[in-house]
Amino acid sequence: YPDLPKGYQVTQDATPICEGGVIEINLKNGGTKKIQLNRIHMEEDTGKSSHLDGEEDTLLDLNRAGVPLLEIVTEPVITNSEEAYAFVTELRKLVRYLEICDGNMEEGSMRCDANVSIRLRGTDELNTKVEVKNMNSIRNVQRAIEGEIDRQIQMTEKGEEIVSQTRMFDASENITHALRNKEEANDYRFHPEPDLQPVIVDQKWIDSIKADMPALPRQLLKKFTEQFGLPGYDAQVLTDQKDVALFFDELCTKTSHYKAASNWVMGPVKSYINELTLTIAQFPITIDRLAGLIDLVKSDKVSNSVAEQKLFPAMIETLDKSAEELANELGIIQDSNAGSLQPIIDGVLANFPSEVDRYKAGEKKLLGMFMGQVMKAGKGKVDPKVATKLLKDTLD
Repeated sequence: YPDLPKGYQVTQDATPICEGGVIEINLKNGGTKKIQLNRIHMEEDTGKSSHLDGEEDTLLDLNRAGVPLLEIVTEPVITNSEEAYAFVTELRKLVRYLEICDGNMEEGSMRCDANVSIRLRGTDELNTKVEVKNMNSIRNVQRAIEGEIDRQIQMTEKGEEIVSQTRMFDASENITHALRNKEEANDYRFHPEPDLQPVIVDQKWIDSIKADMPALPRQLLKKFTEQFGLPGYDAQVLTDQKDVALFFDELCTKTSHYKAASNWVMGPVKSYINELTLTIAQFPITIDRLAGLIDLVKSDKVSNSVAEQKLFPAMIETLDKSAEELANELGIIQDSNAGSLQPIIDGVLANFPSEVDRYKAGEKKLLGMFMGQVMKAGKGKVDPKVATKLLKDTLD
């Protein structure tokens, strides 16, 4: 196939860099599944060929020809398009964590070819497989597989023969088109490349690489759920991006309020950086100052809503002061002194005598209304926990 200037492709045929292994994926039912790998091998990329409708010629773009790529081949254990979607998602996350690829399928730096075959229900024998190419997003991987499964089922039900071929996915029409029939094994004509000498990989080198490996998404996911006690959803969101996961992991060395830290990172922090198209490294509040903000809220000195609406923006604007210093300047430290809160409560109850009578007659839901009035009278600086207890004691 004329897509390399020298006329042949170099590949690790008999000596792949990796054999076996698994990648664990998350399933929609909340479970997980281990996808077995057959092999991982290096080879050189080919040129990009374009076949125009109605034209006999093929256009070749050789810019990427000869560039090394890593091909990861799974065993035939992915059973539906959702699992394929989850696998490519997990794989992209993995290469991004390892910083060996940006994983951007739209730009061609990560690509996926899917071998699709069907079998009759109740049997183990798979029908002829068809390779689908030209999927430039993870969502299109799922769509292409679903479309190809439907096409093969329809052909089988009509008694038509499925031909082993390479097909291209047309995202606009959501269907696949035939490119060429698949080659047989003997068409490849493998032979040793005389100019490439063997590279011997010893166990000592492998062990040194293992020792220098960064934290991987599955390890951090396990740490966040088991050590920090986060819900699975939080841990999944936080580990989607390496820089966010490492930011959160370091944040948890500065505060023990892990769930609150998760809420702040997934909420106000991510909203701020997403709105301004920033990375977490460009987030202006340091980890120490953010931990101080979280601890301030958890100590009931500032309410969570006031912290989000007033203190958080102030900390972004003023970078040289702690959360507590700014809270004092803004006058938003909550009053938890019973002696100063009691007159506020007494004044509110005096203004609503009929509602007090209704509360004492059994309308306990009025407690919320009273608390709203107390917070209003206290100009938002009332400690709600202390005020609620004093209010109940006064009413009862």
